[in-house]
Amino acid sequence: MWRCLLLAAIAAAAQAQSDPAVGRKIFESQCALCHGQTGGGGRGPALNRPKLPRAPDDAALRTIISEGIPPDMPASWQLHPSEVMGLAVYVRSLGALTPEVLPGDPTRGARLYESKGCPACHIVSGKGTGFGPELSTVGARRSAAYLKQTVLSPAANLPEGFQYVAVTPASGPATRGIRVNEDSFTIQLKDSAGRFHSFRKSELRELHRLEKESPMPAYAGQLSPAELDDLVSYLAGLKEKS
Repeated sequence: MWRCLLLAAIAAAAQAQSDPAVGRKIFESQCALCHGQTGGGGRGPALNRPKLPRAPDDAALRTIISEGIPPDMPASWQLHPSEVMGLAVYVRSLGALTPEVLPGDPTRGARLYESKGCPACHIVSGKGTGFGPELSTVGARRSAAYLKQTVLSPAANLPEGFQYVAVTPASGPATRGIRVNEDSFTIQLKDSAGRFHSFRKSELRELHRLEKESPMPAYAGQLSPAELDDLVSYLAGLKEKS
């Protein structure tokens, strides 16, 4: 009898752990801030898709939840293994949701992307210049709402650790660029032409950290609502191949 009761308790616990409802509250309270309430993405990648590149199976997904992905995603050390399992099951269930339907035309958006000179700073499928972030899979990492906000006001969504810097050497021209590396004595930048520069801080006349600034122009007021929808539709469709 006791053996039957024990087996029944184990089965009930396993059923609870495999129920997506177990992980839903955890997701909404701890994960949705970055991944969106329905897993559509935001600062973190979209999770409402059948295949997750970093988590090809359930064991890998549980490992990512537990250990995180430094430096962007923190580890979930506070979660019990059963909570990790329930959260993983819920994340998998997000892939069954109907994909977001966007109002724009991605073909027109692709032409707009080219006409606005975006390839001068971004790479898509090997084409373009890598001053700004590569966009080949941006639709898998960012929600449409996040993309729209970034197009309108890039400085509002600066990536973690991003720093735009202006330096003036004691001799030589001033340079603006994205910080690539920095230590106590030197700083390295990449300029808009893709060139790398290294400076010794002791030899600089000025070093300005351009807080909350981005080299990308803000397109608020520069695009019509229809053009914005088209561009966002194109960017949201840039996802990794299955």
